[in-house]
Amino acid sequence: MKKTVRKFSWSKFLLFLLFLVLFMMLIIVGVFIFETSGVSSDKSPKILTIEKGENYYKIADKLKSKKLIKSVTFYKIYLKLTSPKSLAAGDYELNETMSVQEIVKTLSNKNNQKITTIKITFREGLNIRQMAKIVEEKTDISSDEFISKIQNKEYIKSIQNDYWFLTDSIYNDQIYYPLEGYLFPDTYNFDKKTLDTENIIKKMLQNTDSKLKSYKEQIEQNSYNIHQILTLASLIEQEAVTAEDRALVSGVFYNRLKIGMALGSDVTTYYASKKELSESLTKQELNACNGYNTRCVTMKGLPVGPISNPGLTSIKAALNPTKSDYYYFVADANRKVYFTKNINEHNQTIAKLKKEGKWAA
Repeated sequence: MKKTVRKFSWSKFLLFLLFLVLFMMLIIVGVFIFETSGVSSDKSPKILTIEKGENYYKIADKLKSKKLIKSVTFYKIYLKLTSPKSLAAGDYELNETMSVQEIVKTLSNKNNQKITTIKITFREGLNIRQMAKIVEEKTDISSDEFISKIQNKEYIKSIQNDYWFLTDSIYNDQIYYPLEGYLFPDTYNFDKKTLDTENIIKKMLQNTDSKLKSYKEQIEQNSYNIHQILTLASLIEQEAVTAEDRALVSGVFYNRLKIGMALGSDVTTYYASKKELSESLTKQELNACNGYNTRCVTMKGLPVGPISNPGLTSIKAALNPTKSDYYYFVADANRKVYFTKNINEHNQTIAKLKKEGKWAA
C-alpha cells in the first residue's frame, strides 16, 4: 500500500504565525489598555502637587502611591509612546477613575491647576540667605528677589509702624539684612493666588508679633532692648540645642557682657563671612573686624544684629539666663555643651574632647 506524504504548507504556516502575532498583539494591547485605565470607580478628588523641577517620570511613584495609576511600568511606556512635554508646578485635582491618558492631559495644561495653599517650613536658626533658598525651592519667587525685598529699607519703613518690635536699630549700615532675626521660624500656609514676597514677609512678621506679645512687658523691662534680645537669642540658637543648655549659654554671654569681655562666638564669625557652619574659615576671616565677628579683638559687646532667626526657646533663654560662674563653653561633635569657669578649665575640656575623638572642629 502506498503511503501518502503530506507536503509542508508554507502558506498555512505563515497564516498561523500571522494569527499568533495578531493574537499576541491583541493581548498586549488589552493589557496595556487595562494597565493604563482608571484604578477604580471612586471619583473622590485627590490633589496631586507637582513640585518645581519635577517631570512626568519623576512623579511616577507619587502617582502610584496616591493610587492614581495601576502600574509605574505601563505609565512610563505610555510616556515613551506619547512624549508629553509641558508640566507646570502646582496642585492638580485628579481621581481614581481617570486613565493615564486623562491624567497626563490634565497635568499638561497649567490652567487645570487648583488654587490651594502652599506650605513652607522654616526651621529654627535659619538665616535670611537660607530662608531665601527655601522660598525659591517652594515658589516661583527667586532667592535674589526675596533678599532684595528684605534689604529694601523703603519697603521696611512702610510697614514698620505695624510692628512694635521693629525699631530703628535695624537700619544700622553694618547690618546685612534689616529683618534678620525678626522672621519667626514656623510652618506657614500661603494662598497661591496671593503669594508674593511681601505676603510671605508680612505673614512671618505677624507671627513674630503673636509669639512676642506675651513677652512684651518683660522685654521692655530688660536692660537690653528688643533688637539686642533677638541678637542674643540668635547666637544662643546656633550655640546650643536643649533648653537647659541654651539658658546656660545665655548666662555665659551675660557674664561676659557684664565685665566687658568679648563674646568670642564662632557662629558670629561664620555669619560675618557669609559661610555655612560646615565650611572652613580662613585666618583672615577668623580675625576680621566687622559688625558681626565677636572674635575680633576690638569687639566687646553684642554683634550689630541677629545672625539667624531664633525660635521661642532661645528667645526665652535670652530673657531668662541661668545664673552661674561660667565664662566659657564648648560643644562636642554631638552638640553636647560643656561649661567651665576659666580659660584653663576650658582648654582642658577641649584637650579631653580631642583625646576622646569628640572634638567638633
